[in-house]
Amino acid sequence: MAYQQSEIRNRAWAAVTRVTLIGTAVSFAVSFALNYLLLFSDSLTPFAQSMITAIALPIVVGAPLSFLLGYNLQEVRRYRRELTRNATHDRATEFLTGTAFSSIIDRRAVSAPAEGSRSGAFLVVDAGNLRSINARYGLEWGEEALRLIAATIQSSVRSDDIVGRLGASEFGIFLPGATEKNAREVGERIRAGIARVYLTPAQGDKSMLTASVAGVIFEDELEFERMYRAAEQRLASAEESGTVEILHVAKEPSAAESRTAH
Repeated sequence: MAYQQSEIRNRAWAAVTRVTLIGTAVSFAVSFALNYLLLFSDSLTPFAQSMITAIALPIVVGAPLSFLLGYNLQEVRRYRRELTRNATHDRATEFLTGTAFSSIIDRRAVSAPAEGSRSGAFLVVDAGNLRSINARYGLEWGEEALRLIAATIQSSVRSDDIVGRLGASEFGIFLPGATEKNAREVGERIRAGIARVYLTPAQGDKSMLTASVAGVIFEDELEFERMYRAAEQRLASAEESGTVEILHVAKEPSAAESRTAH
């Protein structure tokens, strides 16, 4: 592995050296040719010849090199954006990965905004029969089911809501400022929307998707782990009842607040 990395670096530096030498040679050739041609011009004074050289060289040599450098910088920025997005977004659904999603929630919980409400809701959506679809029809149809579920969730939330893929068949939705009524409406919309999705992987074969939705309501933004555990514990009940299960969760007092209360 170390040898391969060293070989890659050597090749990269060889390419940089090659381009540098070629660029220098081209610049020298253009400068030499331009000065050689101007030398035989009787109509130009030495000052005019030097001015032509001073103006022409930056245009002929500097402009293409500057364009190439600017283009390469834009490509580097694009690659960085792609790498960042690939690291923080799930490939199949385009939602945030579980790690990125939980990090955002936790950062919000510890950084109180200067103004505005910190209340809201957190939902967990579990597409329960996704594993059976993968096992019965293959991963290709499982990917298609994921895309359909993601599209249903995306169409059911607001633009400022945060959605992440937490596991193979679980999704998390953070609804800042949402009331219990808002959360139930979103959950029911998602559950009903997924239930209307059918897969037809084979002639005469039809498979319906299902989902269970549970969540919590909070008055002050909480850490991801606590909300997730509370919501996940309600998923079994949500699956049995066929409704959206919502639990109210209060913020635990800090050590300083506890000492003040005593």
